Amino acid sequence: MTETHAHAMPYGAKLLGDGRVRFRLWAPDVESVSLECEDGHATAMRSLDDGWFECVCNVETGGGYRFRLHDDLAVPDPASRLQRDGDVHGYSVVVDPRTYAWRHAWTGRPWRETVIYELHVGAFGGFRGVRDALPHLAALGVTAVELMPIAEFAGERNWGYDGVLPFAPAAAYGTPDELKAMVDEAHGMGLMVFLDVVYNHFGPEGNYLGAYAAPFFEGDTHTPWGASVGVSTPQVGDYFVHNALYWLDEYRFDGLRFDAVHAIGNAGWLGSLAARVHAAIGPDRHVHLVLENEANQAHLLGRGRFDAQWNDDFHNAIHVLMTGESEGYYAHYRPAMDKLLRSLREGFAFQGEVMGDKRRGEPSGQLPAMRFVNFLQNHDQVGNRALGDRLTTLVPPETMEAALALLLLAPFVPMLFMGEESASRTPFLFFTDFPDEALRKAVREGRRREFEGFAGFSAEDIPDPNLHDTFLRSIPERDLTHGERRRELVRELIALRQEHVAPHIDDARGLHAEALGERAFVAAWSLGARTLTIFVNLGDTDVTLERPPSPAAAWLHGAASDIASVSRGAIPARRALACLES
Repeated sequence: MTETHAHAMPYGAKLLGDGRVRFRLWAPDVESVSLECEDGHATAMRSLDDGWFECVCNVETGGGYRFRLHDDLAVPDPASRLQRDGDVHGYSVVVDPRTYAWRHAWTGRPWRETVIYELHVGAFGGFRGVRDALPHLAALGVTAVELMPIAEFAGERNWGYDGVLPFAPAAAYGTPDELKAMVDEAHGMGLMVFLDVVYNHFGPEGNYLGAYAAPFFEGDTHTPWGASVGVSTPQVGDYFVHNALYWLDEYRFDGLRFDAVHAIGNAGWLGSLAARVHAAIGPDRHVHLVLENEANQAHLLGRGRFDAQWNDDFHNAIHVLMTGESEGYYAHYRPAMDKLLRSLREGFAFQGEVMGDKRRGEPSGQLPAMRFVNFLQNHDQVGNRALGDRLTTLVPPETMEAALALLLLAPFVPMLFMGEESASRTPFLFFTDFPDEALRKAVREGRRREFEGFAGFSAEDIPDPNLHDTFLRSIPERDLTHGERRRELVRELIALRQEHVAPHIDDARGLHAEALGERAFVAAWSLGARTLTIFVNLGDTDVTLERPPSPAAAWLHGAASDIASVSRGAIPARRALACLES
């Protein structure tokens, strides 16, 4: 039995039947709007209350349309489901979302089972390429594939955070039905699919909202990418709520990751977004909402709110501990051991303390570990480095394996970045493809200015984001020396996690975490009726362990020789071991 799904939106193009389509646009800054069809037909739209314009026309599915604001400006539909040829300046396309027949009646998986694999769709060869990779990911044991943003952007390649049409899947990656087929196939393999969405800004090319709907932006509040998005205006806030529901309903995504919500700066709206999404989806599906939020607002996390937050504190602290780096934001994570131990015990390392020139964070020790998504690498933490170098190029393989054991066995929700499972050493660089030459120059020079104060290289060393080769170099490749071993280790660790750790993380709490040396520590969490203890030595020499585990401990991970060493009171260099005790 097959199903079809379409999200009902109060704007955009809605099929009414018999070839009729209702078009609606919110344009409070203009007095008149006309609908222009690709075949040359034009229709004046009727003015409604509060800046809305509407018309009903006969337009075939697949037909192109746009909105004429005045003689010099015609714009795409901000709720476009598809852009002709991926042109953010061109015609939107009337789409019938019910043409795709879903094969799998899927209700998702509980959050406790989540192991995330973040990937860039373009680096995998588009929606079809991701679909082809699903068997590999399912065999690895990951349970959720997270796509970096796919909203339509200018050019053929982009990280995705320059999207300007949030409802239109990027044509460079494939068709809407190819995206649905990929999600459908994942569900058939027991995989969830999450989508990264960007509600804090629009990209620099192809965003016309300011020309006819100025309330979309708050001119007196700015983000690193321009004026803040005015979600406090009901029509604007609703636009993004509908976008979230659109991806969850029409495309059957299992969850959303909300990019940089601290740049939205409206915790009240975020709370209402989560509540409205949960209410609309209902209790019959597992749908998960995850924040990226530098503000560390613990009150947004919990049942009926957001399931978890990406925990940059964990990443930054363990990165400094492993590499010794201290430039840029890493300077705030020294001494690294103190920050890491607090993160392991309580989630956030910053819970109201001063970071830089302002206080950051809220108390988080009351939250279970499952409210935090931990990672050793992600698109930001690799790609925002000057040369996009992965952690595999910065630390020895054995150190990386020890850190992976901590990541995958601790009761936080773990996330891997594409290629991490095969010890990839290829960089992940910042890349764009803006058609406008002035914008290309600004991006290139801005990227180089960003790193001119860093030691070890000159601005000219920074790869040009506009070059096709910069993108090609960012496609992950398996490391020929360590790739197979790394994949098997990751697979084994995930299997151990799902059997022994995941069933109990709903209420897992940190019990203690203490340093054993400059780069060695032990951490323990309650796990049902038992205690999970992980011993980690990221350093190059063995360290003494004054309180070895009980002889009755059940060992989850560790070579026999390393377990014997720990039982005698020493943790070998570059090792991580885990056990359960009653």
